[in-house]
Amino acid sequence: MPIIRVLRFKLRYVALTAALICLGYGSWESISEELDRRSVEALSTVLAGKIIVVDPGHGGIDGGSEGSAGIQEKEITLEVSKRLAAMLGQAGAIVLLTRECDMWLADPDAPHKKRSDLINRVDIANRNNADAFISIHVNSFIYSRGQRGAQTFSQPGSGEGKILSQFIQNDLASVLGNTKRKPKETDYFIRHSKVPAVIVEIGFISNPAEEKLLLDSAYQSKTAFAVYCGLVRYFADKSSRIAPRQ
Repeated sequence: MPIIRVLRFKLRYVALTAALICLGYGSWESISEELDRRSVEALSTVLAGKIIVVDPGHGGIDGGSEGSAGIQEKEITLEVSKRLAAMLGQAGAIVLLTRECDMWLADPDAPHKKRSDLINRVDIANRNNADAFISIHVNSFIYSRGQRGAQTFSQPGSGEGKILSQFIQNDLASVLGNTKRKPKETDYFIRHSKVPAVIVEIGFISNPAEEKLLLDSAYQSKTAFAVYCGLVRYFADKSSRIAPRQ
């Protein structure tokens, strides 16, 4: 198992992220036409002290899907995850990245390496009693290259996971403006999670137009911002649900 360290992020990284969004895909004001940026900023204090595990999907010998440009899924997921982690860290969250470089997490002596890799990712969240586990992935469907759009997935039977998935999906739709997909429940590796967990498929690398977006640094930041907003709204909602009645 790799050593996972708590990441502390500097303001200049977040400032750069904001600048990329503004330069490449419109001002904060244009984004807030659908998102209401001010409400997100006001609610962001709910992230303080929250332990959030961000999982860049794949890594090492497991490259994941690959687009026509030759870029592998593992590279895109790491870039988006780092941007998301920076935003969360600046808001006061304790952020754990399952990987910070090109590696995978399988135990060397595990008979089923892929299964070991996936379980170890979730185990980081379980061992640290995380408040949320977010696994970033890129979708692909080579038999229908017109498929597009970001989508979230939660584990069937996980009430909090389903709620978190819905919030993130809502903000993916609002911020990116190019997905009409709905959140789904699927029985996959997050079944091992003891904390609210969501898989975020941020787009289809098999779609030429969407592949171009996924490789763009400003769009990567925009995508990370959408997931960030979903997390903010989720924790604000959860706080209101568990607050004692007066």
